[in-house]
Amino acid sequence: MFKEDELKRIEEEMRTWESGVVKKAIEKFPERREKFLSTSGYEIKRVYTPLDVKDMDYLEDLGFPGQYPFTRGVQPTMYRARFWTMRQYAGFGTAEESNKRYKYLLSQGQTGLSVAFDLPTQIGYDSDHPMAEGEVGRVGVAIDSLEDMETLFDGIPLDKVSTSMTINSTAAILLAMYIVVAEKQGVPMEKLRGTIQNDILKEYIARGTYIFPPKPSMRIITDIFEFCTKNMPKWNPISISGYHIREAGATAVQEVAFTLADAIAYVQAAIDAGLDPNAFGKRLSFFFAAHNNFLEEIAKFRAARRLWARIMKERFGVTDPAAMRLRFHTQTGGSTLTAQQPMNNIIRVTIQALAAVLGGTQSLHTNSYDEALALPTEESVRIALRTQQIIAYESGVGDTIDPLAGSYAIEAMTTEIEKRAMEYIEKIDAMGGMVKAIESGYVQREINESAYKYQLAVENGEQIIVGVNKFQIEEDLSTENILKVDPEVEEKQKTKLKKLKERRDNEKVKKALERVRNAAASNENLMPPIIDAVRAYATVGEISDALRDVFGEYTEAVII
Repeated sequence: MFKEDELKRIEEEMRTWESGVVKKAIEKFPERREKFLSTSGYEIKRVYTPLDVKDMDYLEDLGFPGQYPFTRGVQPTMYRARFWTMRQYAGFGTAEESNKRYKYLLSQGQTGLSVAFDLPTQIGYDSDHPMAEGEVGRVGVAIDSLEDMETLFDGIPLDKVSTSMTINSTAAILLAMYIVVAEKQGVPMEKLRGTIQNDILKEYIARGTYIFPPKPSMRIITDIFEFCTKNMPKWNPISISGYHIREAGATAVQEVAFTLADAIAYVQAAIDAGLDPNAFGKRLSFFFAAHNNFLEEIAKFRAARRLWARIMKERFGVTDPAAMRLRFHTQTGGSTLTAQQPMNNIIRVTIQALAAVLGGTQSLHTNSYDEALALPTEESVRIALRTQQIIAYESGVGDTIDPLAGSYAIEAMTTEIEKRAMEYIEKIDAMGGMVKAIESGYVQREINESAYKYQLAVENGEQIIVGVNKFQIEEDLSTENILKVDPEVEEKQKTKLKKLKERRDNEKVKKALERVRNAAASNENLMPPIIDAVRAYATVGEISDALRDVFGEYTEAVII
């Protein structure tokens, strides 16, 4: 991009500047620290120049928006055509309560739904199971059966909204419920738009809501891929999640590397099952976190997009550009929120949301300022949504595509993150792939080490957290004005479930569950029998138990 003699002249001038102007300035005003490091551990330079991007080939490394390698965005006109989908992750208590919250959010200008499920639903237990005690409706909505799902989406036209469901082990069951609810509304499955997370590998790495061992879990995922490719052309059958990996303590580089390594495992499993990556690759979606290091986060999104395009093209031989695009949802960093001076979280979320937009996200959730204390209130959710709307309608950042492209710093960081992420992927390949890397504990150890280093930096004051280890104030940390889930929710849910089991056709349920077991024991795609079981009002717990009977349960290895 620059002529050799011009680069030489810049290099000479830079040496003169450093030995003269910079040296004098540092003698008078020493820099804040000897080395400035990114969250991923690489050095942030004092200044970036054309010397840092001298090897960049514009067409090969950047290109144009909507074209390979998609560094500058996956759509040709990006936000000039329409803004990102504004989602607020919500769900708590009963389906009735969550339905009211969804309708409120849609009335406030939200453009897509994002469903949070409680822990029992996530790990395949009904609300009346002993393992569910004390957890019903706590961190999300309790869904035991199709009846709950019908209530959850009552009055919400499923052909008009896009719905994202954060569900993994029981993803096939919740997707089946969504399909049947739509059916009852008169909406065929081919018209449904949305995403199920369905990313089980990151559960073994970072989150823990797995049920089955990795092999049958991967089989369920490929069954969902196959079913959606044939029957749900507008649906994303997986959202490969770096978010939870980052929240567990990973660096920006590790978030990209481990997320894409998971994605490689899913693509390979689907190819091994006979699926065409040019077809299912178009519906793969990703989910990343946005944290506080503004420039690094923007570069991270751009690096992930470019690296994935190259992986799909060069590793898997994909020829359709639409199957090379990394489309992603972003959520601002929950782990960055503080219980101390919680209103400061509004500023943190704004910075993170802006980084996601400048990085080219397709969909965005902004956390509420009170989430370090409890589930968000209506007021805090509204402020979080307004944050996105102000960025969209008032800031002007969506008026031109990838506005920070060409910045020496951004381009150098993008290349650095891509290079370091690829080094991790090559290490994982050498171990035999992501499943083996997880089973050996390698990925978990890497994240644990990063989390430990970060916590040490906070504790020794090297990493400043405003209001926590610096700029503290005396404050009242009472919890009077936070949202509390009614303890009666659990009993109400149990009563509702008991009545359902009494009035449904239990013989029909029994036969439907036997079909699920038989399908699990054979090579039959699991989605059709699960849909039939859902139609018969079999519960999440019952269908999960039918699969447990065949697949067993996974016990995590001790990571040393």
